[in-house]
Amino acid sequence: MPTSTPARVVVATLVLATAACTTPVTVPVAPQAAHPLCADVVLALPDDLGDLQRVRTGSQATAAWGDRGAPVVLRCGVAPPGPSTEHCVSADDGATSVDWIAVPGSEGEGGTTDWTFTTYGREPAVEVQVPAAVTNERSTSFLLDLGPAVAQVEQRRACL
Repeated sequence: MPTSTPARVVVATLVLATAACTTPVTVPVAPQAAHPLCADVVLALPDDLGDLQRVRTGSQATAAWGDRGAPVVLRCGVAPPGPSTEHCVSADDGATSVDWIAVPGSEGEGGTTDWTFTTYGREPAVEVQVPAAVTNERSTSFLLDLGPAVAQVEQRRACL
C-alpha cells in the first residue's frame, strides 16, 4: 500500500529532526579562527573526503569527517609554522598546490600513527589532524581534496 503524502511529510520531518539533534564533534577553536579568510576556507570545504562524510562540529572555523569517535579534524586559524626541520609535503593535483608540515603523533592500533598536517607559508594556517584509525585504513591523499578550500589563503612561502 503506498504511503500517503501526509505520512511522507511526517517521516521526512522526523528524519530531519533526528539529524539536527546529533551531537557535534568537539573541536578546540584555533586562536585566529575569527580571521575572515577562515570563513572562506570553511565555506569551500568538501562534503566528503573520499569515503568519509562530513560531520557537524561545535566550533568556529572547524570541520570534521568520518567516525565521530575518531574523525579527521580541520581547524583554521592555528599559528603558522615558521621554518622547520619537520617533514614538508606538497599536495599538488595539477590545479592546486598546498605545502603541509607533516608531524607524526602517538602510535595507535596496528602500529599506525596519528598525524597532524599544518599548512606552510599561509596565514592564517590550517591544521588537519588525522587519527591513527584513519591512517590505518586509508591514505592521506584526501589532502588533495582540501587543496581548493585551503588555497583561499594565499601562499607566501613554500617548502624547500
